[in-house]
Amino acid sequence: MSITPHDESFMAAAIRLSRRHLGRTATNPSVGCLIVKDGVVVGQAVTALGGRPHAEPQALAEAGELARGATVYVTLEPCSHHGKTPPCAEALIAYGVARVVISVTDPDPRVSGRGISMLREAGIEVDAGVLEAEGRRSLAGYLTRQTKNRPYVTLKLAVSADGMIGRAGEGQVAITGPEARAEVQALRAETDAILVGIGTAISDDPLLTVRTPGLEAQSPIRIVLDPSLALPLTSKLVATARDVPVILVASEQVWPLSADAEGLPPSVLADYRGRATGLDPSFEPPTKGEVGKGRDPNSLAPVSNKSTSGNVAQGASPQPISPLVGEMPGRAEGGTAPADATDLDSRRAALEAAGVEIVYCNPYHPEILLPALATRGISSLLVEGGAKTARLFLEAGLVDRIQLYQAPVTIGADGIESPFDATDIPSGFAHMGTRIFGADRLDEYERES
Repeated sequence: MSITPHDESFMAAAIRLSRRHLGRTATNPSVGCLIVKDGVVVGQAVTALGGRPHAEPQALAEAGELARGATVYVTLEPCSHHGKTPPCAEALIAYGVARVVISVTDPDPRVSGRGISMLREAGIEVDAGVLEAEGRRSLAGYLTRQTKNRPYVTLKLAVSADGMIGRAGEGQVAITGPEARAEVQALRAETDAILVGIGTAISDDPLLTVRTPGLEAQSPIRIVLDPSLALPLTSKLVATARDVPVILVASEQVWPLSADAEGLPPSVLADYRGRATGLDPSFEPPTKGEVGKGRDPNSLAPVSNKSTSGNVAQGASPQPISPLVGEMPGRAEGGTAPADATDLDSRRAALEAAGVEIVYCNPYHPEILLPALATRGISSLLVEGGAKTARLFLEAGLVDRIQLYQAPVTIGADGIESPFDATDIPSGFAHMGTRIFGADRLDEYERES
């Protein structure tokens, strides 16, 4: 059967539905499902909070007997394997649906085409690839983690009319207006984690949470590149670490076991990457509210290096990224590093007592850090600041999407220059569209495949 405008209309509705739970379904994708009979929607659902149950069985239960002979629109290929829930393909077969329309085929090797085969073998008509580009965009985090073993990375910048992103020595400076800031809050709410450099964390003292009424519980995990543990104990991030998780990415030089192996640095020790990041594959990746709970954040459990192999560094520099000027260990931008080992141990203990998790993974190696985050179930990452951190991820080739806000305000000569503006977007990105929020303009760019 050929694809009709009605198919595209119903699939567009399923994609919109899928976005309701972005960032809230743990390691599972947020999938939208509509069941349509005689042109009427008789059942609909999105993947439940936490990732289960999946969208299809919920929509089928709502449709009941009306599902027999109906058409199902689903944004991702129905699963075909037995995991913690029965296969969705089997549920569709059992309810007697006549046709399944799919936007994106699942790259998970346990599924990839098998769900479609199961449906067709049962006599169900299947059409795939409907509004695929739009479907892939809504599933970008899940697809990137599945195919590249890292989170989907969005870089957000707000730039003044004179090309600045802030003013030196003045902390947070409002560049965009309330409409644009509300849109950024919505982006945070559908993102698993948000990342800033230590310079931004110290100078701005940000919360990095979602403050839209009713969406506060959707605040992302907060990550700070903090090579020398310079984050002030009085910061808002530390003060709220027990409410919303905070992870500090520290340098291997401040790892408490860096004197192992007769003084050799931890990077030469066996299983360093797994040990340094504290990640153990025997633990299921936690959700936002579970990060750091029920486990030792500095666990020395051996970890496979599989997450850093294959195409994980696709598009990334094969060489270590140079430390950012002003953020070298011992002279973190805007802050003071602990003076000696005793001071460092005291600082580490105070941070952990406040609920902050510390992982030891060179902050200037995003090609290692991102796979480590993926093993935690983090599928999407928002990089918000500052200019040096933005350049770090851009130079590593690990930015998938750029959101560039341009505002009419002027900062002046003491401003902090943006790494780029609309006239010199980094190569390899395609302009996807423009939206206006009050007096501000948002241009969105995606990495060309």
